[in-house]
Amino acid sequence: MLLTPKSWKVLSAFLIAAGMSMGTAGSAQAGDCLDSCCEPDCVFTSAGDRLCGRLKSMCGLWSYDDCCVDDCIDDCCDDLCVDDCVGCCEIEENGWEVGGWVQMGYYTGQNGLFNQFDNRFNFQQNWLYVEKVADGSCGVDFGGRFDIMYGSDAQFTQAFGNDDAVWDWDNGNNIHNGYGWALPQAYGEVAYGDWSVKAGHFYTLLGYEVVTAPDNFFYSHAFTMFNSEAFTHTGVLATHAMTENVTNYYGWTLGWDTAFDQNAGGSNFLGGSSVALSDNTSLTYITTFGDLGWIGTGYSHSLVFDHTFGCEGEWNYVAQSDYVDATAYNPYGIAGAGSTEAYGINQYLIYNMTDTVGVGTRVEWWRAGGSDSYSATFGANIKPMDRLIVRPEVRYYFADSAMANAVNNAAAFDANNNPGDPFDGFIFGIDAILTF
Repeated sequence: MLLTPKSWKVLSAFLIAAGMSMGTAGSAQAGDCLDSCCEPDCVFTSAGDRLCGRLKSMCGLWSYDDCCVDDCIDDCCDDLCVDDCVGCCEIEENGWEVGGWVQMGYYTGQNGLFNQFDNRFNFQQNWLYVEKVADGSCGVDFGGRFDIMYGSDAQFTQAFGNDDAVWDWDNGNNIHNGYGWALPQAYGEVAYGDWSVKAGHFYTLLGYEVVTAPDNFFYSHAFTMFNSEAFTHTGVLATHAMTENVTNYYGWTLGWDTAFDQNAGGSNFLGGSSVALSDNTSLTYITTFGDLGWIGTGYSHSLVFDHTFGCEGEWNYVAQSDYVDATAYNPYGIAGAGSTEAYGINQYLIYNMTDTVGVGTRVEWWRAGGSDSYSATFGANIKPMDRLIVRPEVRYYFADSAMANAVNNAAAFDANNNPGDPFDGFIFGIDAILTF
């Protein structure tokens, strides 16, 4: 049987690992590895466990492609599936992943945010992505990501402010009956050591909730997420894992929510820091300032405090605060003093009852132009099978008259021309997400 260069490396690793003495420096590394991939009480219970740790300790001596051995060992450390590990390395050599999801939902009322086509079933996100995460732990590595989606959420995830004659990205006249296309991300990435750099079109760092449905607990979105945060940026973003507990971000973008055309002269800083205060607690500060494009010149930030607690870490509490102040910022066309700034506070409490059922609540307050909005959401995540999640929820929200009138009069909000005050009542919603 002919052995490929990779096979020789894997075979050599096993021979070297098998020949290590437990008194060498390599065995100390092996013990550390075993702490992360094997149960502590089985560290030295078998030759297989010892070889597991010794093989893991060799990863740092190889190139990036061979480091997938490390991941394989995590999966088959218990019985040392040598053949599976070699096969894993062959399969994952190029590192590219293709995936996506389909999201369908129904809700009984509008909320001025993402869900604007009530009392009908909507395919909100039909999503496909291609991705390779650049990993610089074993030297220079390259990656990137490209996303494309079709659905009723497309109009809210498109870039805008672009000159179609110069660069027709995903903004424009492709929305029909609420459905259209969007290209939320298209970037390249390079990583080396503790640094990685993205260049292109990518999601914002601002806030806690995100556009991608599988990454949120709730079906609906918060006022702050929709009104006081960018969704995407185009530019350059560097990430530096300064220590095990501190990650810093430094970037420059063409403004909020623009594609590869400079939106209204946008040119701003995007960055911040995320700090692990303990094993269960983190605090993240992200800011944008400068010329933010369509909302004018100004400053914004988001603060997110995330804490997990309970005997098994089954509880999760999150507190988020957003602030934005820019010369042209005026959500919903609210007139009056202070209409160029907005701020709010969201709080989340989530309890994972089992591996397949979780319940949670979100309470929020958002203020813009001297007017206030409030909302309380109660929901569940139910996983009847792998890759399928169902998210029922009930949301109550209300606002003072100035905010309610402004939202009612906003054409972007009242997509179905529904009468009545949408900011005083209950909304029931339910969706299902199938990932692949």
